[in-house]
Amino acid sequence: MRRVAKPWGEEIIFAETDRYAGKVLVIKKGEILSLQYHRKKEETLYLYQGRVRLWIEVNSVLEESVMLPGDSRHIRPLTRHRMEALEDSEIFEVSSPELDDVVRLEDRYGRVPG
Repeated sequence: MRRVAKPWGEEIIFAETDRYAGKVLVIKKGEILSLQYHRKKEETLYLYQGRVRLWIEVNSVLEESVMLPGDSRHIRPLTRHRMEALEDSEIFEVSSPELDDVVRLEDRYGRVPG
């Protein structure tokens, strides 16, 4: 297990193999993750606690919804998406193993796109 500090909170990576990965995203209220997509990585998100605004691309349009505890969403490769914590939140993420596969399109914290 390892913890990775992020400007919006932290990632707790509890599983990392050549076939899958598992982590907890701890997002502070009011913080927002980059608008991004993944070339290969496929992931499923489960909101364990909190409330999160999710933007996810559907038919080339970013659709906005609010996730509540118990909600889950599947995100396929090449799908643009972004999350904002409306309150302190914890999200369980299970994914394919490509953890560094992030193409940032916009980022509040000045991290380099691509």
